Formats: sequence, structure tokens, C-alpha cells
Amino acid sequence: MKNLLLTTAIILSFSAPAFAGAGHDEVKTEDHDGHGEMKAEDGHGEEHAEDGHGDDHAKMMMIGMPGDPSKVDRTINITLLETDDGEMLIKGDDLDIMQGETIRFMVKNVGELEHEFVLDTVESNAKHKTEMAEMAGMDMGHEDPNRITLDAGGEGEVIWTFANAGTFEAACLIPGHYESGMFREVKVAEKMAQADVQYSTGTIKKIDAKGGKVTVTHGPLVNLDMPSMTMVFRADEAMIAKMSEGQDIEFVEERVNGKLTIVKMK
Repeated sequence: MKNLLLTTAIILSFSAPAFAGAGHDEVKTEDHDGHGEMKAEDGHGEEHAEDGHGDDHAKMMMIGMPGDPSKVDRTINITLLETDDGEMLIKGDDLDIMQGETIRFMVKNVGELEHEFVLDTVESNAKHKTEMAEMAGMDMGHEDPNRITLDAGGEGEVIWTFANAGTFEAACLIPGHYESGMFREVKVAEKMAQADVQYSTGTIKKIDAKGGKVTVTHGPLVNLDMPSMTMVFRADEAMIAKMSEGQDIEFVEERVNGKLTIVKMK
């Protein structure tokens, strides 16, 4: 089954090379509050405004904007692969994100075929998937900042700031790959108003960097209505890199997929 899938996907890949953003307009940001206000600028004159391309691009960028590498909040690891059952998948860390976060997606293709990782709205991904099939043989000439295309064994990164809350999608739009299961839901939760964010205090007792866990003796967890005690929290790699045993910390905790997680730390 896998050999048949690989043969079919290779044929499709030759007939429709990876699409890299046909018709996308240039996006400019005006930074007022740390993340900026998104504006779609039509770099191709009034023609695109008349045919609707400018509006489509603005909708696509509802997912956010390219992130500043110096302001990354955390890293999400992503693996692209094929299975013996004939599926093509996007595996890796949870894709639960907080509005305003800047995420570094470390993407690795461990499969035997070329794959891509695209962040967009579900509607825009569907539109661009159709365009890729229709533009077979055309060299699109560039990659968009919300996507990366990787050869077998390749790896790279996408740094993205999620400016808006909502449900979005990560996908591979190479013909045949999406249909084989290569897409995942991206949930961006609405950011709490700063006045609603309350920091808890505690002391780090133990760090399990490999397991992504940290043991903290803490005071009351106001955000979760829990008393003082010693508990194990989840934390991502970037957060743990800032921690040390015996360190007194102020942190914000949330339940992420049912697990107590430190999502922010002073």
C-alpha cells in the first residue's frame, strides 16, 4: 500500500511542483502594541483589488504575521511523515496557541517524499490547494513566510505571530498529500486582558528537561482556584531553558489538554 502511495505521490509531485504563494500580496505591519496591525498591500496594482486577490490575501493573514526571531515565546516541534498504512501525517507537539504568541515551528521531514508545512485558514488552504493542482508546471518563484517546503530528510523553521484568536489549519498542499491526511487543526485561544492575568509564586524544586516537567512548591493558584502545595507542571523547552532548581519564580499556569502547564514566567 505504501509503495503504491509513494509512486502516486511522486507522479503528482512531478506534475505539480510545490506552490509558493501565487497571487499573494505583500503584507506590511504597523507595530503599535508589540504585535502590530496587519495591512495587506497590493504589490501588483489595482488589477488585484478588482479581481478580489487583495481581499483573499487579507483573509489568509487572519492567522497572523511573520514573527520576530528575537521575540519567540516558545518552540513547537513538527514532524512530516508517511505511514505503512498509506497515510501522510503532520505529527508533533500540541497546536494549542495563545493569541499574541510568537511560535518557532521546528519542522522536520522524516518521510521519503517532499512535503510542506503551511499555516493558514481552512478556507485559504482549500483555495490554494486547488490552485496548486491547476498551476502544474509553473515556477511560482518564491516561498511565503507562512509555509516551508522540505525535501525528504530536510528540516527548517517557520516563525509566526498569531495575532487573532480562532481555529486555523496546518497542512501540506502538495497534490494528494492533504487527501492522504496531511492536515491538523490549530487552535488560537483569545488572549486574556492584562488586568485578568494573575501571577502565582513558587520555588522550583526539580527540573525534568527531557520530560518537559518541572516540580514547583507554590502559593495559591488563583487562576485555577487551587491551594498552596507542591505540584508537577508541564513546560516547553524554551520555558525550561530559563529555569533552575531553587529559583523563585512568578508564573502563569493554565490547563493545556488537561495538564497543568506553566505558560508564562517573569
